[in-house]
Amino acid sequence: MQLPADEARRDTARDTQWSRPECQAWTGALLLGTCLLYCTRVSMPVCTASISEDFGWNKKEAGVVLSSFFWGYCLTQVVGGHLGDRIGGEKVILLSASAWGCVTAATPLLAHLGSAHLAFLTVSRILTGLFQGVHFPALTSLLSQRVQESQRAFTYSAVGAGSQFGTLLAGVAGSLLLEWHSWQGVFYFSGGLTLLWVWYVHRYLLSEKDLVPAWGAMAHGQPVSKHSSIPWRQLFRKPPVWAAIFSQLSSACSFFILLSWLPTFFKETFPHSKGWVFNVVPWLVAIPASLFSGFLSDHLISQGYRAITVRKFMQVMGLGLSSMFALCLGHSSSFCKSVVFASASIGLQTFNHSGISVNIQDLAPSCAGFLFGVANTAGALAGVVGVCLGGYLIETTGSWACLFQLVAVISNLGLCTFLVFGQARRVDLNPSHQDL
Repeated sequence: MQLPADEARRDTARDTQWSRPECQAWTGALLLGTCLLYCTRVSMPVCTASISEDFGWNKKEAGVVLSSFFWGYCLTQVVGGHLGDRIGGEKVILLSASAWGCVTAATPLLAHLGSAHLAFLTVSRILTGLFQGVHFPALTSLLSQRVQESQRAFTYSAVGAGSQFGTLLAGVAGSLLLEWHSWQGVFYFSGGLTLLWVWYVHRYLLSEKDLVPAWGAMAHGQPVSKHSSIPWRQLFRKPPVWAAIFSQLSSACSFFILLSWLPTFFKETFPHSKGWVFNVVPWLVAIPASLFSGFLSDHLISQGYRAITVRKFMQVMGLGLSSMFALCLGHSSSFCKSVVFASASIGLQTFNHSGISVNIQDLAPSCAGFLFGVANTAGALAGVVGVCLGGYLIETTGSWACLFQLVAVISNLGLCTFLVFGQARRVDLNPSHQDL
């Protein structure tokens, strides 16, 4: 009696998966949405100097506003994944984008609402973090349910490349708007584009009949999806689940450390270098690297390689090899070599999209959003701690090498855990399934 049940489950999965044209349309839309997510996220760092000058902030006050985003971001990861599993990730992404788009566009108005500029902008950033925190967990849930296994790595990598596009867009457009207009224009630009994207997705990819049940489910706590309840206790007793969570934690922590400290490293180590070089080149390299990693992963699986073998290979590149290039940064005295090492490290980290991120979908497609939310919450919190610890090490030792050694240690701990305990067979169902 087990075989018919398995066949029925596979038939149901096929019915909910996108066709090729649908997958292409949604991939493009989600890539643009992720691009705008990062564009609005980076708007505040781009404008911090100008805002501080207008309101007379010191470095501590500016730091309060900048860090407030991550506190909001940590709080909604699990909620976003759970809602994505229940009502559909595309609906959660669209509803949240409507919210953070409005908050971003209204940020200049909030800043001048009263004399407490610091408090209003801090609240604005916390709200932005809260609403954006649901994006990637809901995205993971969506792709695990709607994309065929043989195409998940490339699709996730393509959508993930939007983060690099968004960082570049905010840097280029933000710099021009600051020069031509004011810092307020940066928020109007990113928030307005987000709301335009929401209108497009609602108009051409979703409809009222899709969104109204979602609102009803959120209001009454009723599940819209057809998934059965998940044995959570059994799920979190599985070593592969904890291996994926810890590896995601290591990946996120390493990324946040490099993202936060690389500009300062280049500015202090090579004071006469051009800022646009080290702020742009690594992200330009990361875009094709992300797309290539997804293509390579799916190609290897189509050629008959086991899924877990491919996932582990991607992590060797994304955590292992990338950390080696990070170590080289601490011992380089050449600006050109340092840019190459930084670009290689950042670019190789995008291979994690085809490793850990997709592995979570391998393990538990029925609750991938929730599981990714747990992992990403841990990663975000670890990233905050890692960034602070990195600053402490630089301050006490006076050496940048310690920072990159910290990145290498964290990355390789996650890599070793995944290599030993990582698997790619489903663990969210009671019946046993053959390993892939």
